[in-house]
Amino acid sequence: MIEVNQIQALRQQVLAWRRAGDRIGFVPTMGNLHAGHLSLVDQAKKVSDKVVVSIFVNPLQFGPEEDFDRYPRTQEADCRKLVEAGVDMVFLPSVSEMYPSGQVQTLVKAPDMLTTVLEGAQRPGHFDGVTTVVSKLFNIVQPDVAVFGQKDFQQWRVIQQMAADLSMPIEIIRAPIERDRDGLALSSRNQYLTAEQRQVAPKLFVTLQDVKAAVLSGNTAYSQLESAAVQQLLESGFDRVDYVKIVSQQQLSPAGPEDAKLVILAVARLGATRLLDNIALTLTGENT
Repeated sequence: MIEVNQIQALRQQVLAWRRAGDRIGFVPTMGNLHAGHLSLVDQAKKVSDKVVVSIFVNPLQFGPEEDFDRYPRTQEADCRKLVEAGVDMVFLPSVSEMYPSGQVQTLVKAPDMLTTVLEGAQRPGHFDGVTTVVSKLFNIVQPDVAVFGQKDFQQWRVIQQMAADLSMPIEIIRAPIERDRDGLALSSRNQYLTAEQRQVAPKLFVTLQDVKAAVLSGNTAYSQLESAAVQQLLESGFDRVDYVKIVSQQQLSPAGPEDAKLVILAVARLGATRLLDNIALTLTGENT
């Protein structure tokens, strides 16, 4: 696996691959990799000839109360996992390499409709940081395909819209959520759970499955289902529920009777740990 820190070195290698006729796949990450990230790599390998993974902890997407400096950085272990996964190149830029002027003067903003709700309401400005850094990475790597995980459904949808609006010639793939045996969605945040909290955490997915079953049975009282799910989570042992929402996959707006493609999203807290999960479903077809 090739390791590069500088944009120019990455571009030279990608150009050589392109001249050889290779299709380039890309998986952007912030490191601290687990099996969920590696499943994105596997997906990228299926649809491309060469796979590039970036590891960059992006300061732009951290709010004032979110500690950028404490985000876990496990570069050596991450690179070992990427070698084992068969990644062709890892991009490890510094903050100064990505933002050479010391600050970002041009922000890339996706539509407010997608970025000011759900996680955007909880973390104002977060998605501006995400779209700005992802657009930079797309311009640097210039991949044919990029893979994002469904666990961060809203992020995938925001990036999909950004790529479409800016006519980026990149296929944006949504890879399925990787789960532990008990159903808990894999996440770097899981490492912060105590043994007792870890026993409670899988009940988030259980609750989402209950909401899904109710919707598929024909229950369209979505706001009531959301309220009941919040109560169920609190009774299950969660300390706080940021939201449970049933929304349109396309607009991320509250689902109505005309919407067939839905996603049930939830964020619940155990102590200081925020756990995200979701289930996407189509009322007239296959569900995920």
